[in-house]
Amino acid sequence: MDMAKHLSETELSAKILRHAVPKMSELKVPVTPENYAVWYEYYKGINLDLKRAIDGLLSNNVAFTPDVSSSLYKNYILINSPEIIENVQLETQVLINSLLAKIGSLSKDTSRFSDSLTEFDNALKQDPDPVVMQKLVKGITSELDEIIAVNGEMDKSLTSMNEEVIALKSEMVELRSVAMTDQLTSVNNRRAFDKEVISHIDSFNHSNFDSSLLVVDIDHFKRFNDIHGHLVGDKVLAYVAQALKNGVKGDDFVARYGGEEFVILLPNTTQEEANIVAENLRQKIAERNLTIGKDKKLPLGNITVSVGVASLKAADDKDSYFIRADEALYRAKSSGRNCVVSERITETAI
Repeated sequence: MDMAKHLSETELSAKILRHAVPKMSELKVPVTPENYAVWYEYYKGINLDLKRAIDGLLSNNVAFTPDVSSSLYKNYILINSPEIIENVQLETQVLINSLLAKIGSLSKDTSRFSDSLTEFDNALKQDPDPVVMQKLVKGITSELDEIIAVNGEMDKSLTSMNEEVIALKSEMVELRSVAMTDQLTSVNNRRAFDKEVISHIDSFNHSNFDSSLLVVDIDHFKRFNDIHGHLVGDKVLAYVAQALKNGVKGDDFVARYGGEEFVILLPNTTQEEANIVAENLRQKIAERNLTIGKDKKLPLGNITVSVGVASLKAADDKDSYFIRADEALYRAKSSGRNCVVSERITETAI
């Protein structure tokens, strides 16, 4: 179906939202930014290659597994529309603002009625003759009948619009949350990190508060994947992510930066304090012998990480801040891995 014809952008966004989310729910497709982008484009009806692909899957009763959904996103969305998720969110926000504006405009009828009552009162004070009185009464009766009818419709419209706004806001919150979360590990993703690190830099520039950054990399992860397979590798990634998240506290911020690399932002933390945090995390991860499987447990041995540490400086932007921590990580891996190295090249090894 092509919804793009004869509809405004606001109407189109609303119509697509109301079709896409229930369909995704029916097919048990998680409402992630990537998946929503696929179904948004499908119902928009312009991406014909995507439409043919999904129609074929539907007609053959193919299950929309994570692999199928990921393939659709990579093959039909990512190449052609890298900013589609942001556009979807923006258009949905425009729709919410439009609905709120409509709610505000509905109150104008009651304001007009109030003005009519004021005019009626002023006319009465002028001692009008019976003919004028009759016209005034007839006019105000007509106004009253109209406002009663309008108010009846207004109650229905307000209720309906309020429900729609609440639903849309809920969808926006969910989409925004999913957009900032790494699906595999359930920690923050790189997009969330980019936003958070800018917040740290702004706070540093205004209040000069300390901030430190850890860049954490799982040692020999590619070799581990080759031996045990990607499914086991994914479980290791999830384990390390949770170990990092459980090993920090308060406003500390953990994110998966990409692949087997994680980042941790430590607000109000000096470089010396960050070194201690990094070493504690390294030790907790290294000391545990991992196994996988419920019955026949497969021993995986020890997982170790290397950590680079940097502290925020006055001249930093998000790139320079990360680069210094990443260079420290490189030195940690060059030093034999399973160690912590700061940007000053002070090292804590096992």
